[in-house]
Amino acid sequence: MLRYLITLQAPDRKGLVEQIAHAVSRHGGNWLDSELRHIDGVFAAILLLEMPSLRIDELIEALECIDSLSLTYSKTAISLKPIKRLSYNLVAYDRPGLVLDISNKINALGINIEQFSSQYETAGHTGIALFRATIGLGLTDPAQEDKLLQSLYDLGDDLVLDRLSR
Repeated sequence: MLRYLITLQAPDRKGLVEQIAHAVSRHGGNWLDSELRHIDGVFAAILLLEMPSLRIDELIEALECIDSLSLTYSKTAISLKPIKRLSYNLVAYDRPGLVLDISNKINALGINIEQFSSQYETAGHTGIALFRATIGLGLTDPAQEDKLLQSLYDLGDDLVLDRLSR
């Protein structure tokens, strides 16, 4: 059994996840991990599957038969686990380049971004554009946490971080 990372994209519609799950099951796949989203009328998914290597081509062919579905896939390797995992909710005034600034600060400390989910919204009482993100991080050294917080807070006085229990 090998692991495969599959990304999928299609116009969103009812029953799409069931079609995908049926194809995976029919071809001997085990659905290990996933992120499924509806973004601006589009269904987007990332799946981590474990399945017999001799059946991956059949699965890809079955998925490609789903109307308007596009995909990419690759074999993966099990990676080393980080020493410490952290999750944060981050809120700041929206501005161009904010994701680049955040990722630069995190990368400069040698920390891996394992999960990043963001939204744009406006503050109800002021109408100010806000950027919200949930960020999952893998640290290789517990001492990186204090440096991380300081580095992110250096992005501006408008930034608010809340640590999530994990």
